[in-house]
Amino acid sequence: MIKFTKHFLKKLEDLLSELGFVLRYEKGNFQSGYCLVEHRNILVVNKFFDTENRIQVILEIIQQRDNLNESLLAPKSKALLKNIKTGKLENLSTEEEIENKQTEETKN
Repeated sequence: MIKFTKHFLKKLEDLLSELGFVLRYEKGNFQSGYCLVEHRNILVVNKFFDTENRIQVILEIIQQRDNLNESLLAPKSKALLKNIKTGKLENLSTEEEIENKQTEETKN
């Protein structure tokens, strides 16, 4: 199972950026914790959410969007997107988990 860390949040933010989305964290009265701005690729997420809630909201957004352009994605990003869309985050490669652990160890 993937851990909801700041490192994983950064990967999701990078994925959204590669897909052409602008992600903003702002305050607002969002029913679901996020808002799509006028059918443009601007996502506004509640800035008061903690890391886990931000990740959950971003995952929800990605899973609900059908018209994502995968052609410009790097191979790792394509694999991540495929796992998100199929709901198989626990199937992320062990290489990914090792990379996450190494990054967390260097921060300590």
